[in-house]
Amino acid sequence: MQPFPTSRRALIALTALWSAVAAVPPALAQNAFPSKPIMLVVPFPPGGPTDAMARTLAAELKDRLGQPMVVENRAGAGGNIGAEYVARAEADGHTLLFGTSGPLAINSSLYRKIGYDQTKSFAPVIQVGHLPNILVVHPSLPAKDVKELVAHAKAQPGKLSYASSGNGASSHLAGVLFNSVAGTDIQHVPYKGTGPALNDLLGGQVSMTFTDILTALPYVKAGKLRALGVATAARSQALPEVPTIAEQGYKGYDVSVFFGIVAPAGTPADRVARLNKAFVDVLATPKVKELFASQGLEPAPDHSPQQLARFIAAETAKWKGVVSQSGAQLD
Repeated sequence: MQPFPTSRRALIALTALWSAVAAVPPALAQNAFPSKPIMLVVPFPPGGPTDAMARTLAAELKDRLGQPMVVENRAGAGGNIGAEYVARAEADGHTLLFGTSGPLAINSSLYRKIGYDQTKSFAPVIQVGHLPNILVVHPSLPAKDVKELVAHAKAQPGKLSYASSGNGASSHLAGVLFNSVAGTDIQHVPYKGTGPALNDLLGGQVSMTFTDILTALPYVKAGKLRALGVATAARSQALPEVPTIAEQGYKGYDVSVFFGIVAPAGTPADRVARLNKAFVDVLATPKVKELFASQGLEPAPDHSPQQLARFIAAETAKWKGVVSQSGAQLD
């Protein structure tokens, strides 16, 4: 028998190779990750701090993951709509939630019914950091620090008021917690959003508010509001001269908005690890570190998925008691 021509032997070898590739089990073929664009769900409207942080990270991740990351806003019900969407998504690592304290810790106590369980419906990926709340007062209030504020409030119980962005908002619950630890009776005045609350505080219609440092910073720098205390365990790098409320005699007072990224429960551990590493790398770049620091964001002490899981559990337990004390309940 005559040997096959070289070209025919090459064709047979190529056919055999393609047959071998086709025979690879589907499970192995699916291990390529990510295999399509990743959706990062922001459960709030465009334009807020959560949306801005998510878009910053998404823009930097393409080169590290080999696929684009697309931010999608699914707002409503205090973040519950977007969180539920991700909880029900396919657990393949291609759908993530950029969550905050609301949907990942507070809402399970605040809302009568939500369609997910923040401790069971998600696979934690990374805690990005937290945005400290800060206690600010109208300059006309005769208090230069927290102790003077408490003394002033106790001298005329029920006369001072604090504004919030709405019943059950973090600014409302921060005031509930403050009254509890300080023994004061500062009255809550809810508004429909942070903007209206700040407008009335700037106009002197209310005495004070607890708001995130990013929102308060321009007014503090301009002398339109006075910062009395940072509401976290450590001072803020954005206002290092302002002591914490805990430093001023109210130990354990710690209120901030945290930002965490989670995937649907059941997402393979190797994919969670891949995503975690990509986010850690981006957060370590000078560009992102400087930008987030300028916005008042404090980095998480530990970027591991396990740390985020522990933090969500602890925050959920803390806010359950505060929500119960506040009497707030939303449908």
